[in-house]
Amino acid sequence: MSVPGVILAGGLARRMGGGDKGRLMLGGESLIQRVVDRLRPQVSSLALNANGDPARFADLGLPVLADGIADFPGPLAGVLAGLDWAATLGASHIVTAAADTPYFPTDLVSRLTEAAATEGCEIALAATPGEAKTLRHPTFGLWPVALRDDLREALAGGLRKVVLWTDRHGAATALFSDQPFDPFFNVNTPDDLVKAEGLLQ
Repeated sequence: MSVPGVILAGGLARRMGGGDKGRLMLGGESLIQRVVDRLRPQVSSLALNANGDPARFADLGLPVLADGIADFPGPLAGVLAGLDWAATLGASHIVTAAADTPYFPTDLVSRLTEAAATEGCEIALAATPGEAKTLRHPTFGLWPVALRDDLREALAGGLRKVVLWTDRHGAATALFSDQPFDPFFNVNTPDDLVKAEGLLQ
């Protein structure tokens, strides 16, 4: 399956003190550029979900998709913006990745699409093993354009938690190894950025 990709960067980055978290530098390159470089080879086209002035991302050369719902309702709003964009391309699905997760797998898209096909689901989410249960990473998912109006209605009704919506429809799980570290480790705090620098080594 050839799918467009959408990088989710629409959050407020409160734990990092605000601003565009994806612009933080890691090993001489921004987090968001690392995500672009990792996702672009896996998808047919690429866009960025971000709010505010889109001109600040002009250097990335990507379409910038703002949330269509006010007040920063969370990553599902970014997924919806991506689905609306994909509909104009005639695509059946999108794959999303978070802008603050620089080490996600280079086979993310193929593994998500394979999981969806194997389990007979329209949605697939990435996951890693956990001590008590599998840990899902719902900003890394395969999403069907056909459910965009259902998602729009759910968001208008106040739903915000990703897995509450995906569980309504059934979601396949693509399980990735967490060795030598969880590839979905994301940078939320200054301490996380220090950790990410260490992982570069």
